[in-house]
Amino acid sequence: MNQLPSIMHRLKDKFPNSELSVTSATSEKLVDKIMQGEIDSAFVSLPVENLNINTESLFEDELVAIAYPDHPLAGERYISAATLAGEKLILGERGGNTRRMIDEFFAAANVRPNIVMELSRQEAINQMVENNLGVGMAGIKSVAREIAAGKLISWYIEGAELKWELGLARLRGGHFSPIAKEFVRLCKASFAERERELKAKK
Repeated sequence: MNQLPSIMHRLKDKFPNSELSVTSATSEKLVDKIMQGEIDSAFVSLPVENLNINTESLFEDELVAIAYPDHPLAGERYISAATLAGEKLILGERGGNTRRMIDEFFAAANVRPNIVMELSRQEAINQMVENNLGVGMAGIKSVAREIAAGKLISWYIEGAELKWELGLARLRGGHFSPIAKEFVRLCKASFAERERELKAKK
């Protein structure tokens, strides 16, 4: 999540004596950590089907396939489910909404994906694809910079409209400290700015 370092830096500036920590996991595991009181809030794929968790939407995107620029199909705009399933796929770990959406898509297309890696972070998936180790899937807005820089190419997936939504989750009715409120404010501002940047480039 490209915005996180900047958000954490600003948060530390405002609360210099605070102890901040960051962890990564699937949305399902992060929600469990919130429920156990291990973390205060988390970026998760929406929706979250837990009535004890409050969520706020930050960002919406459409999932596309991503590949190394020298891929033989780099000149194409679309890729079929069958062709995509036959690639060496690098996907997120099971347990999150995004992976569940992808699995359901392949099942509906009646194809079995050739998954060679499962990673917990989207940035790690992107880096593997940038190093020509396989084909991944990501939000088209989320990889706009990498595509513009020539590090990745993307394909829309024929017959699919895979919408992905990122949200911020926290315990419903739990203590909402000043630092937590500021974190939410910074997150909303950062993603709103990112959305404006993307619209300005269209």
